[in-house]
Amino acid sequence: MFGGVDGSGSTASLISMSGIAGIIELVGGLLIAIGVLTRLVALITTGEMVAAQFIAHIPEGVVPIQNGGELGLLYLAVFLILTVYGSGRYSVEHLILGRELI
Repeated sequence: MFGGVDGSGSTASLISMSGIAGIIELVGGLLIAIGVLTRLVALITTGEMVAAQFIAHIPEGVVPIQNGGELGLLYLAVFLILTVYGSGRYSVEHLILGRELI
């Protein structure tokens, strides 16, 4: 569970694909949770989920239940919804500015 990269106990380099994905997920998740730049961040994370499907899951099989990609597709759908609808009236942007920036 906490074995690090490939179970070796090591961490991923920030310049690697795993490191960049981790940064996008950490920073993007925090920004979406508080409602700052939600549409832009959701668009970036949607791109990350599409890349994850094509890089990691599609080579294992086309059907998501067989290749382990069903959770990634769920996140992709949620991020697409957030990209279209935005963060709503209870976001930090809306409470401070009265509107969304993007």
